[in-house]
Amino acid sequence: MSRRARIHYPPLRDKVTDAGTAAAHIQDGTNLFISGFTSGYPKLVPRELVRRAQAGEEFKVNLFAGASTGESVDGILAEAGVVAWRRPYMSDRTMRRLINDNQIRFKDDHLSMLSGQVRAGNWGPVDVAIVEAVAITEDGNLIPTMSVGNTPTYVKKADKIIIEITHEPEELYGLHDIFIPEDPPYRMPIPIYRAADRIGKPHIDMDPSRVVAILFSEEEDCCAVFTPPDQAARRIAEHILDFVRHEISKKRLPASLPWQSGVGDVANAVLSGFLEDDFYHNLDIYSEVLQDSVLDLIDMGTVRVASGSAMTLSYKGRQRFFNELYRYKDKIVLRPVEISNSPEVIRRLGVIAINTAIEVDIYGHVNSTHVMGSQLMNGIGGSGDFLRNGALTFIVTPSTAKGDRISAIVPMVSHVDHNEHSVDIIVTEHGLVDTRPLTPRQVAEQVITTCAHPDYREMLWEYYQRAIHANGGHEPHDLSEVFAMHQRFLRTGSMRKDC
Repeated sequence: MSRRARIHYPPLRDKVTDAGTAAAHIQDGTNLFISGFTSGYPKLVPRELVRRAQAGEEFKVNLFAGASTGESVDGILAEAGVVAWRRPYMSDRTMRRLINDNQIRFKDDHLSMLSGQVRAGNWGPVDVAIVEAVAITEDGNLIPTMSVGNTPTYVKKADKIIIEITHEPEELYGLHDIFIPEDPPYRMPIPIYRAADRIGKPHIDMDPSRVVAILFSEEEDCCAVFTPPDQAARRIAEHILDFVRHEISKKRLPASLPWQSGVGDVANAVLSGFLEDDFYHNLDIYSEVLQDSVLDLIDMGTVRVASGSAMTLSYKGRQRFFNELYRYKDKIVLRPVEISNSPEVIRRLGVIAINTAIEVDIYGHVNSTHVMGSQLMNGIGGSGDFLRNGALTFIVTPSTAKGDRISAIVPMVSHVDHNEHSVDIIVTEHGLVDTRPLTPRQVAEQVITTCAHPDYREMLWEYYQRAIHANGGHEPHDLSEVFAMHQRFLRTGSMRKDC
């Protein structure tokens, strides 16, 4: 079958063109909004922009996505020097370096808020939207690929739309649930009462008259590489699962609450733990990103439904998903990120949320984004959406980094993304502290003795005692040495006193 048959709206078939012609709509100063939320991002037009820059053309764009797009977009555009602004979240090494060198302007945002800000005009005009799709419907609407993110709003507001149609199967139709909520001041409730509820359309509404170019792409997303969870991740997962099991047995927590977990070793370890635990049945997942382990849980009959905004799968996971798409479609739903991360819905459903930290201080404040307080890592993502609104929230981190030269438990975090009031449970491989029934001083004492690495407990305890004797107060601190551990690392390469 001809690839042009993917365009079921005949008037748009005349818009099929090449990457050079499509990219000509993007000039210096263009506000460029692209699909993509760890997957589902355009590949051909970004590559053409790089070619133009390498040929000597001088221009810069303001790049807005749903979340990270990796080396295929963020990396090559950053390396080519064509990005002036980037929002809201990225995870590419080259772009990270240029942001920290102040060569690319970057603004971090809570992911649930982005679409509403764009519709309100807070990000400026949506000059051009480039979106990846599997097909265009008979009515001129879009069938997304493996992510939704902010794409429905970008398509709604764009002056010009460029579409990259992929070779992924059209049978993805029906996987998505596209719903754009009302904006203030006449906002109605989002009518999701169970993770499986579908409230929107299986396609993204689009005005065909705004489409200026359509390309056919054979490119694939850069597949995730999942390594087996290490011992620290497995121990963290065991602490979480044991705690939740105990809370359910004491009837302090309903067994039917949905789960959210970020991408990475700990998330995989927690989800893998469900495979080995007969205690958990008929799980619902209400999260941002779904990964290979979700397919495992569906295959085992453990998951009733998995709701997210994107799927980030390994190469084998993608093949498995497409080979049995008919079966997985009954269990998976992909939504716009303003719905998957909606504080209203997260709180109504009572989500159990697990998110990671770079460091946690003894009173429970969390740094998720900046190394040593200054160097951006990736961004806050959706962690704040889930931490502030979940029924039970976990912050997890290995107790040390860099070969034990950095303690993840510190007197005071060097950058604050989530304050103590949003964090219920702090977990490292050494143990777990439920902060909810504790005073700040009790939190500090338990975090030091339970969560900190043994090599750093004495140092943290001595600091805490000095702070009590020097200043006292509700949360004792000695401001003259609160960042002494960080300063020691910057000076010697280790937080240890003996280095």
